[in-house]
Amino acid sequence: MNASWRGAVATAIAIVLALALARAPVAAQDRAAPTREQALAELVKPDVEARRHAAAWLGELGRMADAPALLRALRDQDDVVRALAERSVWQVWSRSGDAAIDALFQQGVAQMSQGAADEAVATFTRIIDTKPDFAEGWNKRATLYFLIGDFEKSLRDCDEVVKRNPEHFGVLAGYGQIYLALDQPERALDYFRRAVAVNPNLRQVERAIAEIERQLADKRKNTI
Repeated sequence: MNASWRGAVATAIAIVLALALARAPVAAQDRAAPTREQALAELVKPDVEARRHAAAWLGELGRMADAPALLRALRDQDDVVRALAERSVWQVWSRSGDAAIDALFQQGVAQMSQGAADEAVATFTRIIDTKPDFAEGWNKRATLYFLIGDFEKSLRDCDEVVKRNPEHFGVLAGYGQIYLALDQPERALDYFRRAVAVNPNLRQVERAIAEIERQLADKRKNTI
């Protein structure tokens, strides 16, 4: 790896860990739980408290079909709504619709958080073999392959994620992390920009973009 990119790569690793282990939000307790349909309606109301309540509860109640509404809420004027919507979209993405697969998925996430990479890879491979259309199984395995340095396998799994979930800002950032580690900053920059275009709240990704742009500009100056 080119030494000049090490700081950006360190930022990239922080990004992938944060995205991989994103936790579910605690829904607001001061109001009654809405139905899914009520939450979707409240997500676009002028009342900011209604939008916050809806963004939190959609993590519990939402389906994959509701992900576009949550992605739109990532541009809400209220920072709390944006944060809750981001966590809720991860919750929605992390449900397969099969209770057994979902239990296995939680087991894999726990293994990741404990640093048990080999066991987690095996768990997510079981999920992929059983339910290949579940994009998040591929995403978590791609993350693990990145963390252990198997970039070729990670890229292949990223490809499988975007086939199933093209607006997955986590995997778009993941491509950027991989290409940065492979010393391909221009390709990394393209994917980081695509991730931020979907989710403008990825502050670490924005910092990585700024650092890559600065280093590329310095490189161009030094070649003149």
